[in-house]
Amino acid sequence: MMESLVAVAALLFPAEVAEQPAAKTPAKPAAFALYQVEREIIQHTNRERARRGLPALAADESLIKSARRHAIWMSSRRRLQHATTASAENIAQGQSTAREAVSSWMHSAGHRANILSYRWSRIGVAAYVAANGQIYWCQQFE
Repeated sequence: MMESLVAVAALLFPAEVAEQPAAKTPAKPAAFALYQVEREIIQHTNRERARRGLPALAADESLIKSARRHAIWMSSRRRLQHATTASAENIAQGQSTAREAVSSWMHSAGHRANILSYRWSRIGVAAYVAANGQIYWCQQFE
């Protein structure tokens, strides 16, 4: 079942290598690949942070893997439920684009607080499609 979900997600969201956000030292390309939709979630999230003068969150490989596992878990069970492993997490289901998912989170006080918290510097994100076509979204922060 998980292999089919990953295959569906790979067809909908082709993988591309992401770049790390600018830092004090020269930026290096990420050593891990991000799906296009994952890059878009991070871009929209960091755009919201920038509008409020907050620094960008850096994609973190371990958080990306964790968010992917959790999005796969939710989509395979068709169940929206928070994981117990992340420091902070936003989840959603049913939005059709990364922009819609981030917009939904920004219209919810608790989710917005996670996105705009000065405490977080790293992010992991994922989006997976369930067999019924619903997309499950996940952001994890540290």
